[in-house]
Amino acid sequence: MSTGMSSEDQQQNLSAQERSGSPASDHKGKGPEAIGRYLKTLTTAPGVYRMIDGNGDVIYVGKAKNLKNRVQSYARLSGHTVRIQRMIASTVSMEFVSTASESEALLLEANLIKRLKPRYNVLMRDDKSFPYIMISKEHEAPRLLKHRGARKANNDYYGPFASAGAVNMTINVLQKAFLLRTCTDSVYQSRTRPCLLYQIKRCAGPCTGEISLSDYGQLVLDTNEFMSGRSDAVRKRIVEQMEAASSAMDFEQAAIYRDRLQALSHIQASQGINPKSVKDADVFALFQQGGQRCIQTFFFRNGQNWGNRSYFPRVDKSIPDGEVLGSFIAQFYDNRPSPRSVFLNIGVPDQKLLAEALSVRAGFKIDVLVPQRGEKRKLVEHAFVNAREALGRRLAESATQRKLLDALGTCLGMEDSPNRIEVYDNSHIQGEHAVGAMIVAGPEGFLKKHYRKFNIKSEKVEKGDDYGMMKEVLHRRFSRLIKAAVETGEKEAPDRSDDPEEIDKTSSFESWPDLLLIDGGAGHLSAARETLEELGLSSIRAVAVAKGPDRDAGREHIHVDANKSFLLESRDPVLYFIQRLRDEAHRFAIGSHRARRKKALTKNPLDDISGIGPKRKRALLQHFGSTKAIARAGVEDLLSVEGISREFAKRIHAYFTQAN
Repeated sequence: MSTGMSSEDQQQNLSAQERSGSPASDHKGKGPEAIGRYLKTLTTAPGVYRMIDGNGDVIYVGKAKNLKNRVQSYARLSGHTVRIQRMIASTVSMEFVSTASESEALLLEANLIKRLKPRYNVLMRDDKSFPYIMISKEHEAPRLLKHRGARKANNDYYGPFASAGAVNMTINVLQKAFLLRTCTDSVYQSRTRPCLLYQIKRCAGPCTGEISLSDYGQLVLDTNEFMSGRSDAVRKRIVEQMEAASSAMDFEQAAIYRDRLQALSHIQASQGINPKSVKDADVFALFQQGGQRCIQTFFFRNGQNWGNRSYFPRVDKSIPDGEVLGSFIAQFYDNRPSPRSVFLNIGVPDQKLLAEALSVRAGFKIDVLVPQRGEKRKLVEHAFVNAREALGRRLAESATQRKLLDALGTCLGMEDSPNRIEVYDNSHIQGEHAVGAMIVAGPEGFLKKHYRKFNIKSEKVEKGDDYGMMKEVLHRRFSRLIKAAVETGEKEAPDRSDDPEEIDKTSSFESWPDLLLIDGGAGHLSAARETLEELGLSSIRAVAVAKGPDRDAGREHIHVDANKSFLLESRDPVLYFIQRLRDEAHRFAIGSHRARRKKALTKNPLDDISGIGPKRKRALLQHFGSTKAIARAGVEDLLSVEGISREFAKRIHAYFTQAN
């Protein structure tokens, strides 16, 4: 047990504990007996505790104002919900970290839940970072672009936006309104004449001097003002400029100002609700139906609506809605900046503590409120309606998807309908840049987080050998699966279960599929089954889908055996479902192949020379004009390039000399 440590020390201590592991064999007893052993030595300070099962996996992370009192409540099975009883019964050991305050414990708990993903906690299930609009100030002519990830102090950031689509749309309109460049710095430096964006009035053309840097700087200031919520001042200034240009009979310039005003109006009109009394706030609303929850989030910055997103956290039915929402919000802001106000549709446990913890993390006061009246209440009600509609759509899609899975299982003669289908396809051009692809589908539709691509690496596979490629992909995928199963003590696929928690437990990349769908014919199916038999996995069901004569859609042959296939009716919903699965795998495989081919086409020999980064490469290309010219240059010629020392010049010269 650790005491009174800084956050950094706590993380280091936690990492060391996680590496050491706590398998069941190291402990005596299980459940209340195992938990009770810790009571004699536990502190009464606030902190975080972790409950660990027989495989050494963390199954629950919790925080407590008094660690001893909280753990004491787990030292008996009675008085708990079925979920908590199962959690206690599975526990063989516990680990603890005491903290200086309860708010610090709350932050650490949220961090650990996101990192360890314990099965008995509320899990966000979507940790994707939000996109921002960034105005880069590291250049004489600042650039407008979409940004994710870490933020630098010398750039301006606006967001978060709910989706990349919302950012792209806003950037497109901002280009029309303020004419800021979006090209990379290397493109900017290499331009000798204005690009197409200048011709269609989407850029002011600072790269070739079409606008002075001082005038371009004013456009940047206007953009910053508009994105910071001072749109009225910007609009007023543009109106004055338009009237001045019109009075001076400069109607072409007046038309440019008119178009900018229209673009600004389009941005504000497309944002829907723009509250007058709310400047910076996030709005959360939870709706529950059929044992599932949806949390709808709206983002308001500088009085503007920057979009919304739906979340469907994995959660046990017995957990109260308030507890679900509170845990979700703590995880939500674990790696995201928070606004000064957070509005909820229902109260959450320890609401004041949550506000205190968020304030500590942000460095300024944050209010967590349940509005009761006025415009703020309307925002929460609007979010609640959207949560209800989003969950309704999800439940309807889920029911349809389940029916299709049941029908597919019946069609293929399976005892149970498949919960996880893996679809495989290859993509290449005459064997070059070959890529294998795996997509995954289940009751919730396509599980895009589980998609994987496999660059074909084996020298034993001849170019264009589709069967050999399929064997390599399946061997790599299932070898990894077997390794994971051995490490967790599972020697074969887990038993089917109607328990949603058990099904979700097998939903990662290490999950066992119920059905393999191969894009190909009898030969592809034989290759797949041969690989599965070599790995001792012949019990996994595999079928192949081959295009019909003349590759006609609707006449696909379903190969269930090397010598047996059948056709489905052209309007059979199961056939449409199989086509969707096949087409999605094909789309993903082709996309991966094109990305690999594009990377190979744009690769420069200079990339293979140690120490030659983007800056030196750009300097060399600008000086010599092409890679061929660099290859013909001598050491003395290379020395004339800025940033190239004699050591680098010799290295570059030696590389091209040896290559020839």
